Amino acid sequence: MDARTPDFSAVRTAMQRYVDQEIIPGVSWAVLRGGEVVDQQCVGFADREAKTQLRPDHIFRAFSNTKIFVTSAIMLLVEEGRIGLDDPVEKYLPQLGNRKVLKQGASSLADVEPAKSSITIRHLLTHTSGLGYGIFDPGTVLFKGYNDARVLNPLTPLTDMIDKLADLPLSYHPGTSWEYSVATDVLGRLVEVVSGKPLDAVLKTRIFDPLGMTDTSFFVPEAQQGRLVAHYTGADVLDPMKPGLTRADNLPYPQAYRHPFPRLSGGGGLVSTLPDMLALVKALRPGPDALLKPETLRQMMVNQLPDGQTIRFANLGPMPGKGFGLGGAVTFAPTPFDPPNSTGEFQWGGLAGTHWWICPEANTSGVLMAQRHLGFWNPFFFEFKRLAYQAVGG
Repeated sequence: MDARTPDFSAVRTAMQRYVDQEIIPGVSWAVLRGGEVVDQQCVGFADREAKTQLRPDHIFRAFSNTKIFVTSAIMLLVEEGRIGLDDPVEKYLPQLGNRKVLKQGASSLADVEPAKSSITIRHLLTHTSGLGYGIFDPGTVLFKGYNDARVLNPLTPLTDMIDKLADLPLSYHPGTSWEYSVATDVLGRLVEVVSGKPLDAVLKTRIFDPLGMTDTSFFVPEAQQGRLVAHYTGADVLDPMKPGLTRADNLPYPQAYRHPFPRLSGGGGLVSTLPDMLALVKALRPGPDALLKPETLRQMMVNQLPDGQTIRFANLGPMPGKGFGLGGAVTFAPTPFDPPNSTGEFQWGGLAGTHWWICPEANTSGVLMAQRHLGFWNPFFFEFKRLAYQAVGG
């Protein structure tokens, strides 16, 4: 390993360019080589209108970065023998047994056949359960079903979500395909059932407190709301490089993250800071301070999808070279967009541009945080990763 001090000036220049072009309002990041932080910077604004410079203590909407916390809680229960990865979900959530699956080309929710197998915890961790989201696939039978049932309603608890899902068919037989879904919210409820405690209490005692994460929660306390980064949408959903940002603090719903809501969303409900997210990433690397056993961490970072299958999004199509482990994507073949030495990278991110990665082979990991709606897998993110890997010199 090269002992030189990495030079991240190219990273900073590139990120400043995206801020100047009004592609992102601001971005914070921290990069590790091994267990050592080799770069930590903030560029741009927490609030463009007030010209508030972004600081490390600013609080971000984590959106789907929440999923790695719930995954970690599930894996702690697996290590303790309280659940098994291949347990059927109905063992803990009886309503989700005896599933029906939409027939090929179904034109209504009633056009179903019995599921060939149960949903397992592994299926939920890998988004291969047949559940959907009701966000990414407008025009489909299930999109309408999920939205008519208000599956994602923040004003009801997780128990209500499970009841709603019990009445909806799956989009495919469990284990046969991949679709991003509410599966991690289901896992959040499973954590509650097995632990006998609310999800926020479990995450606090098992993860936040042990790792010293003081600003990660399901809402920002009123006294700290001045630290919550403003949220923005881009100028054109279909053209992520079109300049222009519009303030959108009420996404995904009014007052989101500003006070407690009944729904403790394990799929997208947390807020966090750069130092807190960095603490989790450090704890998911093997070592004396790891949150989980080395074998558990290895298992999480192995692609669980069958040969020839990749992750895919209805609006983006298949993601070449990307499989899925337990709780995050796994790069098995880097594309030209990816760092060339990122084989084996385990990573995921949130809808507003927060992102984490761990790549054992390149000996690097890190966190990148922005607040631009649909800022995940945005050009700024790809350029950042390529330049950061290059600077680390893995």
